[in-house]
Amino acid sequence: MRPEKLHNNNKMGSNSNQPNNDSQSPPSGGNAFSGWLGRTLLRITGWKIEGSLPRYPKMVIAVAPHTSNWDFFLGLAVLFALRIKIRFLGKHTIFIPVIKQLLEFIGGMPVDRRSPHGIVDQVVDAFNQSDKMILAVAPEGTRSPIYPWKTGFLAIAHKAQVPVVLVGFDFKHKTVKFGPSLEHHNGIEDNMHTVYSFFIDINAKYPDKVKYSEQ
Repeated sequence: MRPEKLHNNNKMGSNSNQPNNDSQSPPSGGNAFSGWLGRTLLRITGWKIEGSLPRYPKMVIAVAPHTSNWDFFLGLAVLFALRIKIRFLGKHTIFIPVIKQLLEFIGGMPVDRRSPHGIVDQVVDAFNQSDKMILAVAPEGTRSPIYPWKTGFLAIAHKAQVPVVLVGFDFKHKTVKFGPSLEHHNGIEDNMHTVYSFFIDINAKYPDKVKYSEQ
């Protein structure tokens, strides 16, 4: 059975004006002003949203290609526009006073790479302790060209038993594209094939900084 989706009105998403608070909807965030701000920023910069965000209460969002710091600001505009709340991972060492409050306000989650518990288990614990949670990750794991991409996001989804939703930032067409959902019970190799097949058609800001094969 496929989940309901948050469909787009005028390419901006139906939850851009009113947050969804039912138990099977994604975690909502922001307010009317931040929703207006996000939609306005996308409109004046010429960006649009294509596709829909599934109504999963918990999910991993894999956003790619990640080749520029501008990806972060575009992502903020999108989450403001859709009025959703996301979490993203950051080294625990950058969560210092003042900066910590700002990072946590926009969804930052400190992780300690030295922990014997492991990053995957740290994030899975956060999923298990939350009624709703969206984790946004860059599957490449770096802004430099690398192949193969990291698979930690799939390991997190598998262990937390949550789906992965693919989201592409297409700079050529100024389009944020919501792609397919990957089920956690599928094998990593099969899921990575779907990942590469989707993102290979997404135009990065700097195409020379992304690789989809060993070539």
